[in-house]
Amino acid sequence: MRRVVWLLVAAVVPAVSVGLASQEATGLYPDKPWAFPSRIEKPFPEDEAPKTLPGSTRTYTMVQIDDLSNPPDWYPDQHPTPPQIVVKGHGGAMACGACHLMSGLGHPESSDLTGLTAEYIAQQMADFKSGARKDPTGKRMNGIAAETTDEEVRQAAEYFAALPRRTFQKVTEAEMVPRTVLRNGRMRYVADEGGTEPIGGRIITVPEDPARARLRDPYSGFVSYASRGSLARGKELVETGGGRTLMCTVCHGADLKGLGKVPRLAGMHPIYTVRQLSWFKDGTRNGVDAAQMKPVVEPLTDEDIVAISAYLGSLAP
Repeated sequence: MRRVVWLLVAAVVPAVSVGLASQEATGLYPDKPWAFPSRIEKPFPEDEAPKTLPGSTRTYTMVQIDDLSNPPDWYPDQHPTPPQIVVKGHGGAMACGACHLMSGLGHPESSDLTGLTAEYIAQQMADFKSGARKDPTGKRMNGIAAETTDEEVRQAAEYFAALPRRTFQKVTEAEMVPRTVLRNGRMRYVADEGGTEPIGGRIITVPEDPARARLRDPYSGFVSYASRGSLARGKELVETGGGRTLMCTVCHGADLKGLGKVPRLAGMHPIYTVRQLSWFKDGTRNGVDAAQMKPVVEPLTDEDIVAISAYLGSLAP
């Protein structure tokens, strides 16, 4: 079967790469701030008032919520007891739950870890640690991996792999989208002054409830906007390869929820998927899975990557 897959891949990979590959392994795309967060454009003002969430007995200040070494756990009775590295960081290793949440569902700037195998998560940490996989948007994961022990990685991987999947974002097609600004948490929020703008060839992701997302509420998800026709185009590419590449279902399963050690794609944050496909293509992301992914992504254009990511994000996890 593996030989057949590789023959299929070889048959569809062109000699010249296009689109995102022109960035030549920098991993940074300043022309695509909608997917590659960098500097905060408008920080939130200081807020010292204590915060609560419905159904939670916990109270936190914004300083505590923004503490990446000791993040909030709003609903500790609704998940297994996390290992120490998930709830408390040390040295250069931030607590896993700060970005991925205690639910594992993550925010658009990070990965949704639910539905991934412990083996897959541990391998990604090993690749971050070796530098084979890079995190150019802040370099957080490379620093975290360098500071965590093998035992901490094992415990965190097993914890997140055991958490339930659930829908945490939806994808909507639109030609006009709200104007947005990058704020704390490397997330885009609807601009205070309002207004709309053409979506163009982007995916714009915003919180369903900005206030709750700011508090890192594990039950408040996201809305991703994509241009009209993106979902149909993405579906064709994912299911057939569009005549240029290999269909995603060959390796990731007919339902795209993963197959063995191959990760799930269904229901992932669309702009997270955009970043990963871009980095596979330009060589920023290497490691054990890159050899399989790079030739598959090589023929894709920017438009293809956006459409695939939007469609995959629209599926049930």
